[in-house]
Amino acid sequence: MNQVMETIKNRRSVRKFKKEQLKDSEIEAILEAAIYAPTALNEQPWHFTVIQNKELLDEINIVSKKTLAENPDSMKNLPESLINAMSNPKYNILYEAPTLIVVSGNKNAHAAIVDCSAAIQNMLLAAESMNIGSVWLGLVRPYFTTENVKKLNIPENFEPFYGVAFGYKLIEKAKPAPERKKDVVNYIK
Repeated sequence: MNQVMETIKNRRSVRKFKKEQLKDSEIEAILEAAIYAPTALNEQPWHFTVIQNKELLDEINIVSKKTLAENPDSMKNLPESLINAMSNPKYNILYEAPTLIVVSGNKNAHAAIVDCSAAIQNMLLAAESMNIGSVWLGLVRPYFTTENVKKLNIPENFEPFYGVAFGYKLIEKAKPAPERKKDVVNYIK
């Protein structure tokens, strides 16, 4: 099998990380993959904030959980198991990963959230190709709605969309991919 296809098929969201911090060269490679993502009109409307400060990572976890708890409507589409987990003080929405990259998009771009999502997918695949664990996080979004977001120094006219947690995998052997739906294609020739 081609190496790219193998990486795509082997990548899984990782939720258990070693405490050891990633090397700068590994983060730079992941970011390089991000900036080579396809982008509408070649706008490249993304900005990446790399967070490795333990206190700030802890704050993002605590504030996100607190903000979600204070706004029950924001949790109505979450699975009950996740809602229950969030009430556990030990539950960490960042899974105690040593690095978080916040991906923001230019508010004036044609398709910023789509372009940033493509950049995130490239980051996830690049990380997997280096045997680095990753998980795409939506639960950090409540943090972006608070005044605390100013600590991230996101450029003006940019909106933070998602976070992606990275770290060395605590468990090396990933579970096989769940069965994929095969009846999702039709051809018109």
